[in-house]
Amino acid sequence: MAGIGGSNYWEDLRKQARQLENELDLKLVSFSKLCTSYSSSSSSRDGRRGDTSDTTPLLNNSTQDRMFDTMSVEIEQLLAKLTAVNDKMAEYTNTPGTASLNAALMHTLQRHRDILQDYTHEFHKTKGNFVAIREKEDLLGSVRKDIESYKSGSGVNNRRTEMFLKEHEHLRNSDRLMDDTISIAMATKENMTSQRGYLKSIQSRVNTLANRFPTINNLIQRINLRKRRDSLILGSVIGVCTILLLLYAFH
Repeated sequence: MAGIGGSNYWEDLRKQARQLENELDLKLVSFSKLCTSYSSSSSSRDGRRGDTSDTTPLLNNSTQDRMFDTMSVEIEQLLAKLTAVNDKMAEYTNTPGTASLNAALMHTLQRHRDILQDYTHEFHKTKGNFVAIREKEDLLGSVRKDIESYKSGSGVNNRRTEMFLKEHEHLRNSDRLMDDTISIAMATKENMTSQRGYLKSIQSRVNTLANRFPTINNLIQRINLRKRRDSLILGSVIGVCTILLLLYAFH
C-alpha cells in the first residue's frame, strides 16, 4: 500500500476528510443560527405576554425542537464518519514503507484531528446552549402558569399577589438580560465561524510553506501558541462576565 496505490489511498482519505469537514462547517453554522433564533423567539414571547393567542409560538417551538433533534443526529453522524476517516489515516501512517513520508503524513493527520476536535467541541457547546435556553423557557412558562392560576383564584391576599408579580417581573428582566448576553455571544461565534473558512485555506498554504522552510514553521508554532493563549484569555473574560451577570440577575 506504500507505493502508487498507497499514495492514491492516502489522497482519497484526505478528500473524504475535507468533504466531511466542509459539510460539518455548514451544518454547524445552521445549527448555531437555529439556537440564536430560538433565543430570539423566547425574548419576543416575553414581550407579548399580554397577548392571549399563544398557539403560534407553541407551534414554532415544536418545529424548532424537531429541527434541533434532526440536525443533532445529522451532525453526530458526520462527526462519526470523520472520526472513522481519521482512524484510517492513522492506520496508514503505521503501514510499512511510509517511513520516509511519516513526518509529513503525521503533520497532515494532526491537522485533521485538530479540526475534528474543534468541530466536536463547537457542536457540544452549541447543543448545551440550546438545551439550557429550552429548559429556562420551560421553567419560566411554569412560573407564568402558576401566576396566572393564582391571579384567577379567589385573590384574598392582594399583598401576596403583588409581591409575586414583582418577583416575576424581576425574573423576566433577568431573563431578557441573559437572552441579550447569549445573542451577543452567538453572533460573535457565528462571525468567527464564517471567518474560519477563510483562515483554513490560508493556514493550509502557510503549512505547506512551513514544511519547506523550518524557520517559518517555528514562527507558525509561536503564532499558534499565542492564538491559544488569547483564546484562553477571551474565554476567561467571557466566563467572568457571565458569572457577574448571573450574580446581578439573581440578587
